[in-house]
Formats: sequence, C-alpha cells, structure tokens
Amino acid sequence: MTKSVLSGNEAIARGAYEAGVLVASAYPGTPSTEILENVVRYPEIDASWAPNEKVALEVAIGASFGGGRALACMKHVGVNVAADPLFTLAYTGVRGGLVLVAADDPEMHSSQNEQDSRNYAKFAKVPMLEPADSQECKDFTRLGFELSEQYDTPVMLRSCTRISHGKSVVTLGERVAGLSAPQLVKDAAKLVMLPGNARVRHPLVEQRLIDLSAYGDSAAINRIEMRSPTIGVICAGVVYQYVREALPNASILKLGMVYPLPKQLIRDFATKVERLLVIEELDPFIEEQVRAMGLTVTGKEVVPICGELSPGRLQVALAKAGLLAATAPAAATPVEPLPPRPPNMCPGCPHRGLFYTLNRLNAYVTGDIGCYTLGFLPPLNAMDTCVCMGASISNASGIVRVLPPEEQRRVVAVIGDSTFLHTGINSLMEMAYNQAPATVVILDNRITAMTGRQENPTSGYTLSGKPAPEIDLAALCRVLGIRHVQVIDPNDLAATRQALAEEMARPEPSVIITSRPCCLIKDVARFTAGPPLSIDQVLCTGCRACLRLGCPAIEWQPAPDGKKGKARIDPLLCNGCTVCRQLCKFDAINTAKS
Repeated sequence: MTKSVLSGNEAIARGAYEAGVLVASAYPGTPSTEILENVVRYPEIDASWAPNEKVALEVAIGASFGGGRALACMKHVGVNVAADPLFTLAYTGVRGGLVLVAADDPEMHSSQNEQDSRNYAKFAKVPMLEPADSQECKDFTRLGFELSEQYDTPVMLRSCTRISHGKSVVTLGERVAGLSAPQLVKDAAKLVMLPGNARVRHPLVEQRLIDLSAYGDSAAINRIEMRSPTIGVICAGVVYQYVREALPNASILKLGMVYPLPKQLIRDFATKVERLLVIEELDPFIEEQVRAMGLTVTGKEVVPICGELSPGRLQVALAKAGLLAATAPAAATPVEPLPPRPPNMCPGCPHRGLFYTLNRLNAYVTGDIGCYTLGFLPPLNAMDTCVCMGASISNASGIVRVLPPEEQRRVVAVIGDSTFLHTGINSLMEMAYNQAPATVVILDNRITAMTGRQENPTSGYTLSGKPAPEIDLAALCRVLGIRHVQVIDPNDLAATRQALAEEMARPEPSVIITSRPCCLIKDVARFTAGPPLSIDQVLCTGCRACLRLGCPAIEWQPAPDGKKGKARIDPLLCNGCTVCRQLCKFDAINTAKS
C-alpha cells in the first residue's frame, strides 16, 4: 500500500480522485482553497474556479444531473452564497454523486464570522460527514459519493481550519472503476422543482433522513470506544483529537456523520456511562439534539461556545467544571513574550496609495472582503464598514440615500476585482439603476490575492493555467449604466487624488478602476517592479511622512544620541513602488545605489 503525508485539503482532493469525480468547481476561500488547487493535479477531473460559490455548486449540480460525480468546495461563508441551489438540490436529489465541502473557521483566523455549517445540513435536510484526520478526509470523501448515490441526496463534508491544514499519514487507494457513463436522461418530475413536483419530493426528503439515521446506528464511521464508564463523551471531527488528549480514560462516541444523528447508537452509549458530555466547537448542535431525545447531558455550560478549542483550552474548561484535576497540564507558553505580528499589506501593495489618499480626503469608505480590508488598520485608517463579499457597493448605495448631498459625496465603496465579479456586479447594477450618488473603486490587481493569488476571470488564465478571455471591467461598468469610468495607476498619488476628487464630486454614481498587478503575482512576467529605494540619511529630516503609509519596508531608527530619529528602507523588502518617494518633501528617497 502506498502511504503519503497529506493535509486534510490534499486528502479531500485525493478522495475525490479515488471516488471517480469528473467535475470539481469552487471559489477560493481559506481554509478550503487548497482542495481545488490539488484536484487540478488529477487530469481525470475537470477542475475550475467559479466566479462565486453559488455558481460553483450549480456547475457541480449540472455535472451530477448529467450522470457524473461532482465536487463543490467553499469556506463556511461561501455556503451562505450557495444556499439557494443547495436547498432545492435536497429536493431534486442527484444522478451522479455530489459532495459539497464546507470548511469552517473557528477562531476566525481568516473570516468575518464563526458560523457553524452543521446548521446548514439540518436546515437543508442533507447528511453531513465530519472527518477527524487526513485519512478520514480521504475516506469520508469517497464515502460521501457512495451515500449520495445510494440515498439520492447531496452530501456535505465539513472540515475546519485544523483539519484542512493539519497533516497526517494517509493510505492511498486506486481510482474507482465501473461507474456508469454520464448521459442525458430526461426526468422532469425529479429535476424540475415546480410546486407540484416539489410537494411529491418533500416526503422523500423526510424519509431519507430517517433512513440515514438508521444507517448511522451501525455505520463504521460512528463508533463507541469504551474505556472508563465514569465519563462518556460524544464528539466529532478535530474535537475527537482534543478529547483523546485531554481525557485519555474517557469513553467516547466518535461521530463520523454529525447529521442526521444515530439516535439509537447515542441511546445505547448513554446507558453505558455514568455522565454524558457533548464536547463540540461553536454551536451546541449535537447537544441540543441529544437533549431533545430526553437524555441528560453536559455541554455548553462547560465548553465555550465561542472560539476554537485545543487540548489546553479543553483541559482548563473541564478543570473549572470539576471534570478534570486542576493540576492538568496547561497549554505550552513561550519562555519569552512573542512580539505582536499584526496583519499588513505587503511592501509595494498597489492598494496602499489609494487608502492613504482616501484617508487624506476624509472619505467614508464602505469596504469589502480581500487583502484591501487591511486598509482599516492604522496608520491608513481608511475603511469604515465591512460585511460580506460584494456588500461594499450595496452598502454605499444605501448609505447615500439617508444623507444630505454634502455628506453623500464622502461615500466611497472599495471592492477587489475578484470580489466585484463574485457578487459586486449586481450591486453596481442596482446603484446605476437607482442612480445612487456614490463613488465605487474597483481594485484591479489581476488576481484573487487574499487566498493565495488564484486566477479569476480578469486574470486571463484558468485554474489549470490555460489562457482565457479577460473581463474588461471598464466596459462592463459602462454596460451596467455607469457613465463616468476612470482607469488609473494607484501608485501615482497625484492622479489617484485627482480622480477621487473628481468622481466624489459627481451627483451620480461613478467608478474608478485602479489598475496595477499584485506585487506577489505568480507570473512574474505580468508584473513590473522597480529597483528598491533607499533614504538619504543626510536629506532625511525625520518628519515621518513616509511612515503614514504603513509600509513594512520602511523602518524607524531612533537616533543613538536621543535626538530625532530617521526612517530607513529595508532593501530586501522594498520593490520600488515609489509611493513613499512621492510623499517625501525633502527628496530624501531615491533609487538605492548598487
């Protein structure tokens, strides 16, 4: 047998390959991004980025309706976008197996909320599997396609940051053979969800949950591990690993399918232990269902509902509740305090000059999801709202409707190119249609930068690296009804200020497109950088103007004699964007001498 050390995301990709998947679609989002980046390595699978998660799921649904096995991947907030087709897909069922991977982000390492995707499985009435390590990521993905076809349902697979990015040993298998060849089959009663057809399908959905719960009672993915009967813990996913470490002697009911729950198995387990605990991250999802079964259980009164668990956090919580000796080892702490590492835009980021200018113009900035959200942080301090993908334009359109004209002109929506294509187009259409007098800035850096520089419809390349048509953002904005569109280089501060001043003064919607590639773009040929800059220590007066950009390449050096310090540019970080040079009134910043 071939073994390999894989991350959870890599293992899910491998599981899709072994399951015979033909089509995979996704929108990048941490912690799920690497799934499709690994799927594309298997030439047997047609893997592609979609403009958003709804489209990704709909592509997978189409492949399933055609009789092929299909995978859709997204992070937890992406499931919100995909919820519309998901809920109806639960009624239509599938032809080829379909698995939807939802990667949750407890502790919000890279997310704007901490929602629990298990609730979507219950709400949509579809089964959800939850792996506890990379081996299970691969195995559960394969199983998901089998269950999908056996029970005529989409199957959700829930991961989380620790499972997605943690690595463990995986035994690899071969790609399944003998699946039915895809073909078109007309079955309107099943696939056309008019009310008359949907009424017939709904009872089938309810019976399916009953059947799946009975399956779970004897399925190998749900197992009882009996140790001491004093404490019995129901858990799933990565939390199983934490429980094994924090409570090594406890009996455990490890769930591989977290919805629907195996009710008879849970009842049997409860009779074997003196005290029943449910330990789970985020919502009391399992706990509430166990309580509804009439069982006495301890849960969120002990385990916190907010944040990510760990062995150390779990030990502390259990000790406070008297379920663990107070002398239990705490989580390791560094000998010396670690310096803070706040997030920051990269040196040479093309967004920095724009946010500096917006701050100087005292604009009220409705923001969006992307690297540019970091414009909120000091010293730029140039973002005032951030809700979800595409909301910046809609928020701006709403804000100006309650403001007097002089205040309307301060409102600027900022959105990235990938985010604009994700859900910003409809928002701009609404703004143009209703003539909401706000300015929209589309930050066109030619890539989906925040999640690792994935291609998108503006970049000119597909996931597999093949050339693709590039969206003309300026032409698209004009087609949507925007009469005033400017394209500028955001590294030119004077031009940026002039464009913003002009468009903010208009009594109608307008768009500015900042055109400058991401400084970390994968294809170096598509990015032009200048030589690093340096600061002449004689000419520098220590005015700190350059520090207002918050560029990591610019350092402050206190004077050894206690007098006024001066700035310095780290040549290893600087990529010569020249924005700082435009702020220096003393001509102290120039190209570094070789």
